[in-house]
Amino acid sequence: MLAPVSVGLKFGFLAVLYLFLLWVAWSALRDLRRAPGSAAPDRAQPEDATGMHAAADRLVDSPDGFEPRLVVERAPGHESGVAYDLAGGATLGRGDVEIRLDDPFASSHHARLTRQGHVVVIEDLGSTNGTYLNEQPLTGPQPLHPGDRIRIGDSEFSYLQ
Repeated sequence: MLAPVSVGLKFGFLAVLYLFLLWVAWSALRDLRRAPGSAAPDRAQPEDATGMHAAADRLVDSPDGFEPRLVVERAPGHESGVAYDLAGGATLGRGDVEIRLDDPFASSHHARLTRQGHVVVIEDLGSTNGTYLNEQPLTGPQPLHPGDRIRIGDSEFSYLQ
């Protein structure tokens, strides 16, 4: 009498296990199929913010009053709208850096912004959770353009000149 119940429980457990695995695979495929440039509807990007421009685009007609700034959109421990001057570059992270983030998802030295002439370049410093430029994971150094959005964990910034 106990054997049929035991067999039924085993098959029930296997069914639940396979349903869980199918759900995980479906979720992964849904995330992979998401359009690469799609942003959330409440986070519309300005027309000139693409994040993947050629580095020389701004060298030809750069403004004389080039003052790159990083503006806080939302970040734990920072007030929205605060602007950081990037004239000498800056490092973002939780450690001893120029722009300190009180974000548990940020590494101690998470990302670096360096000025190269009239171009500001962002690069991830091997962080655990990655750096996102216009909702795309940063895979190498990328030039910034006005309106670009930088996200590190729960912290989000806009680049302005």
